[in-house]
Order: sequence, then C-alpha cells, then structure tokens
Amino acid sequence: MQRRKSSKTPKQPLSIPNKSQTDLSAWRKGAKIDSEKSLQNNQSADDQKCESQEGSLEQALSYFQKAQDSVAPKKKSVEQEHLDAVESTALEQGLPPEGFEILLKVVLSGRFADTVNTRLLKSLIPASVIPENSVVTAVSWLCVGKCSGNIQLLFLKWLITMFDFIDHKEQLNALYGFFFSFLQDEKLCPYVCHVLYLLTRKENVRPFRIRILLDLQAKMGMQSHLQALLSLYKLFCPEQVTITLPGKMKTYFKNSEGPWKAAITAVRQRNQGSSPLSQAVFLGTSQPQSRKRKWNAQLVIPASSASTKHLDEDREKSCFYLCSPNESFPVEQLQTFPQLLQNIHCLEFPSQMGSVLTNPLLLHYMNCVKDESIYLRLYYWMGQRLQEECPWCVVDNPYEEEFRSFLETVYKAECFLQEGFSACEEFLYKTLPLWDGVCCRSEVLRLVSWIPLSSFSDIKPYLFDPLAQLFFTSSIYFKCSVLESLKELLQNWLIRSVIQMDLEISSVNTTLSGLVNVVAELVHFVGWISTVAMRLENNSTFLLNFILDFYGTVCDIYLKYNLPLLIMPPAGVFYPALLSMDSVNLNQLCYIMYRYRANLVAAKENELSKKKILQFKFSNQTYQEYNQYIIAMVGCLWTSSAFQKDTHPQGLCMDDKLLSKTAVKEIKSSFNIVYHPAMMGCSIKFLQQICPGDTTLNFKLIKGKKWDWYLEYLYSRGLKGLKAFIESSISRVSQAARSKAGNVDV
Repeated sequence: MQRRKSSKTPKQPLSIPNKSQTDLSAWRKGAKIDSEKSLQNNQSADDQKCESQEGSLEQALSYFQKAQDSVAPKKKSVEQEHLDAVESTALEQGLPPEGFEILLKVVLSGRFADTVNTRLLKSLIPASVIPENSVVTAVSWLCVGKCSGNIQLLFLKWLITMFDFIDHKEQLNALYGFFFSFLQDEKLCPYVCHVLYLLTRKENVRPFRIRILLDLQAKMGMQSHLQALLSLYKLFCPEQVTITLPGKMKTYFKNSEGPWKAAITAVRQRNQGSSPLSQAVFLGTSQPQSRKRKWNAQLVIPASSASTKHLDEDREKSCFYLCSPNESFPVEQLQTFPQLLQNIHCLEFPSQMGSVLTNPLLLHYMNCVKDESIYLRLYYWMGQRLQEECPWCVVDNPYEEEFRSFLETVYKAECFLQEGFSACEEFLYKTLPLWDGVCCRSEVLRLVSWIPLSSFSDIKPYLFDPLAQLFFTSSIYFKCSVLESLKELLQNWLIRSVIQMDLEISSVNTTLSGLVNVVAELVHFVGWISTVAMRLENNSTFLLNFILDFYGTVCDIYLKYNLPLLIMPPAGVFYPALLSMDSVNLNQLCYIMYRYRANLVAAKENELSKKKILQFKFSNQTYQEYNQYIIAMVGCLWTSSAFQKDTHPQGLCMDDKLLSKTAVKEIKSSFNIVYHPAMMGCSIKFLQQICPGDTTLNFKLIKGKKWDWYLEYLYSRGLKGLKAFIESSISRVSQAARSKAGNVDV
C-alpha cells in the first residue's frame, strides 16, 4: 500500500543509510542553525551524540519501513537494536515529522507483535509537530482492523494526548464519521467519545448521530463520556437534543496522557535548553511559541520545517481576509484585533481549550460572544487539568512549578475576563480542605479572589472554614495574604453587583437582598478572623495595615457601589488601630471613619428626602456604633476625654479611682493629638523646629496658635486621612476650614 502524501507538504522518501544527506539529517541540522552561536563552546560532544542517534534512527526507520513481519524481539537482535534506537531518540529529542507516517503505519498494520507495536506507539513523541496526513493514514489503517484491540485503544489514547501537536485538522475532521462508527465498541467507546468531543463542530451534529448516542445511553446507562458528547451536541443544536441532561461533572473523560506526559515535558526541556532561540527551533517556527504542557500551548500552531514557508505565506494573505458566512476562520491565522472584528462571526476555536487562556484575542471573543459550547469545553478541560495535576491531591507529583505557572495563567485570564471560571471554583471547593497553605500559596489565594458570587451558607464549609483553620495556625504573612485575597474578592463581588444592577439582571444569588446578605456575611467573617488574629499576633502593626485596607473598601460600599450596606469594624480592630503606635495606621483609620461619615450622611439625607436607594435604610445600631467610635476618637485625638466619655462596651472608659492610680498628672489634658503614641515623633520634631534651642521638650507649648501650626505641620507630612477626619468631625476646625474655603472662592 503506497503512502498517502499531503497535498500541502510534499515529502521526499527517506534515503538509504549509505547516503550522506537525508531529509532526516537535514531536519536535524536545520534545528541547530538558529541556536548555533549561543552553544558553540559546549556543542562538540553533543553533536557527535546527535549524529550517532541520527544515523541509528535513519536505519531504524528504514528497517521498519521495509520489514514485512516479525517475531518477538530477542536480546541484541537487529529488531531490538532498532527499537532501542527509536525509543532513545524519541525520549531524548523527539521524533521528526517525517517519521510518524512510517511508524504509525507499522503499528496499525499489524505486521509486528503487540509488544513491538506497543513500544513503538509509546515512543511517538513529537519534536515539533505531527503531520496531519500521517494521522489520516493511520486512521485508514485503523479501519482495516489488522491490529489488536489493545493497540487500537492505545492509538486512540495517543491521538487524544497529541491532538494539539497535529499541524492541521481539516482532513482529520472529514473522518468524523469513521470515528463515530467505533462507538459501538464498548472498550473503545470512552476514548472515541473523547476524540469526537475534540473534533465536533456544529456541522457534525446530525439527527441520526443523536439517535445513536441516545440508544447507546439506553444500553450502557448514563456514562460520563456519552453525556459529554450529548451536552456538546445540545449546545450546538438545542432544538435537536431535547432530553434533559444532568449537571456538569467533575471529569468527563479518563486521563489518556499517562505513557507520554513525562516524555513530552522532558523532550521540550531538552530541546528548549537555555538559549532563547532554541524554543523556536523546537517548534519548527521562527516565532517563539511555548508548548510547555498543553495549558501553555500557543494558538499559532507550529508548522513542520517543510511547510513553515507556506504557513507564513498564508498568514500574510490572511491579514485582510474576510470569511464568507459559510466558511470558518482558523485560529492559527488570527493575529490582530481587526482580524478578530472582521471574522468574529466565523471564528473556529481550537479543539482543546488550553491555548485560549494565553490568547488575548480569543479572550476578547469570549467576552463579546457568549458561546456556551466554549465555556463547556473550557470547563471540561480546565477541571480535568486541575484535578490531575494538583500537587497536594496527587502523591509524588513532580510538576509543582508547572502547576504554579498554570494557576498563574488561569488567574490572568480571569482578570482579563473579569469573572472566575466555574471549573476553578469547584477545584477550590474540593481541594482547599486538603491544602497545606504553602504549596502555590499566592496563586491559590489569587484564584480565591475570583470565586463567583453565591450564597454564603453554600460556600462557607468549602471556602471560609478551611481558610479560617489555616489562617489561625499559619504565619503572619499568610494571614496578610488571606486578608488581601478576601479584600479583592469583596471588590470583585461589589463590581459585579454594580454591573448586574445596571443591566437589571436578577437571579437567586444576585437579588439585592441576597447580595446584601452575602456581602455582609463576608465582612463579618473578616471582622471575626481579624479580631482573633490581632490577639494572636500581639496587635501587629503589619497585620493591622492589611485589616484596615479591607475596611477601606467596606466604608465606601454605599456611595461607591450603590449598595445599601455599611458595617463598622469590630472593637477588636477599631481600638488597636486607634491606640496604634504607628502613624500610618492611625491616619488610615481616620480616613476610614471620614468615609463612614460621608456614607452615613448621604444615606440619612436620602432617607429624609424620601430618595431611598432601592428601598433600603441603615439600622439605628449602625449610627449608634459610629457615634460611639467618633466619641472615642475625638476624645483620644482632641479633647483628652476618651477615658471618661467613651461609651462603647469594649471601649476605653475607666473609673476615676483606677485613673488616679496611674499617677499621671493632668489626666484630662494628657492624651490628645500631641501626646498620642503614634504622634509623639511628630510632636518632638515640631518642637525642635519652633524652639531650636530648647531641649526640655515642653509639649505644653503646643497650644493656641501653635496648635494650629502643629496641625498644619501634621498635614504637610502626608497625613491626609487625619486632616479629613478632623475637618469633618471637629466642629471648630470644620467651621474654620469652611470659612477658609469660602475666602478662597471669593
């Protein structure tokens, strides 16, 4: 049977071993040209080794191409030597595109024993790409049925694993019916469904195929692989698939990457090396495109060395190409945003979805076109990757760094789309109880910030309870990271709520009352863990800064996000911040209380003018708690009366007898903005400026006009929050500020 040649990439037959130059050796030498200069110093030994492997591989391919039949390999036999040559080359450098058609034909023609075919099939590791016509030829041999059932199964697993490395998919998609015919084989059915899932386009959905799938479902029961294919069919043609399918599953298909996954990574790392040019060599294209695992695969599908020129020409021609309504625009030609706008109606997404995460143009497409089939494919693909590669769920997983990189890529895609992925949400709910808080810490906590808005009671046992356990038992740095993540989660929920209310979108989880309850529960949760953390960490200034940063978002919820909710910080946060030794935290607290006042005043004015925002109003308890905090702050910063007039149950009020035992003279004037622990440094520097020769540091001098100078001095040091609070909450200063502003206007 003659080999089928590609019309796009004509190939020359491999020459006999005696000739000095072959297609294979040309491919090997071409792979070295770009990185030659950077590797000159240590290349001699490697060149000799490569040349030896080249000759061995050429001989092996020639042998398998000409051999008619075989017996079981014996030690040191010719067949064994050629098998070793193929395996060693594949595992170290990967096989060239020209070798796949020969080896696939050998494997699926049944000429050799299954032991030989299995070893060959497990050695089919690409160095760059796999020519489509070699896979088409292999499928034709698969249909002949000369190989055993085990080899057929292994070939399908190989095809699924290597799907992204196939340079084109048009001819392969034309064989959709051939693959579909294998569904009747119960052993092959799960893997055939997987292949069909990757190949399916809207035009592949036909009523007779739906009937066959429904018959298989009735015969086998509700299998996950059948459900996956039916779900995809229903998304493409909902009017044809009228049955109700169960909800999304964690995993639709079995993992097929086992024999090849580690080898692909090892080959990529060896071929990529340390040279920035070697990555392009590995992919067979002049444009660096990483294939570091499937999730990092770029959308510019690399061409073999023989067809790179043609691909470049196609790209140039496609710059101003506009598809007709009946044509699809391949993603490997999508290079610019104008191309996306011109062809958005006919864009054909890749069969495997990992490359979508790294392509801004396709992420733009996902934002503009809400195609459920894309989200279903991405849900399946991402869910399977997360489940199989999670280092704290898989024992002895050597790919922690790559998993970390994957999580970072997912997070960047979520930031681009401004929404989280459902597969990522389910992964977090499932694995956070098992997480140690160390592995991929920053990446996991970033993903937490994009968890979609849902009922707090539903997510509490899966998200907040595991986080709380880790929070209380981990370092202060972990605590700060969790607080930062929860702040971003709150902001994302609030921004999402604004968009939904503007669009008048409502559902069970996004009604106004439901939204207010969920946000309130989150704020109360952070208040609780913050109070406990401040005790555990001895009122750490560093930790307090992150806590106040969270409440910097909470204090402006009403005005900034149009949500009728304001929750004051708990006393376990407020009073440590008020008595903090750090001026930055005190300044931040002052600004937060200033914003609380602005929000409460606006709410009261709207209420009095009967302009109730969404028919909600704040409770009297909120106003009462705010007033108690204001009395304490004014007493500490201005009137020195906090210890006598603070009315909060957990406040600073002390009995006169207890105060007298402190032996502090003039208690009623000894604790204000001059004597406050956070302001003592400023007070000393101010006195040194106004009284350079006085070394007694008499703080009583700061009064009258010098008090006003002192305030201006504090404001000049960047304490804008303190200024905003004093001018809004101290009546004398507030009146003076308004009078000064009026004079400026005049």
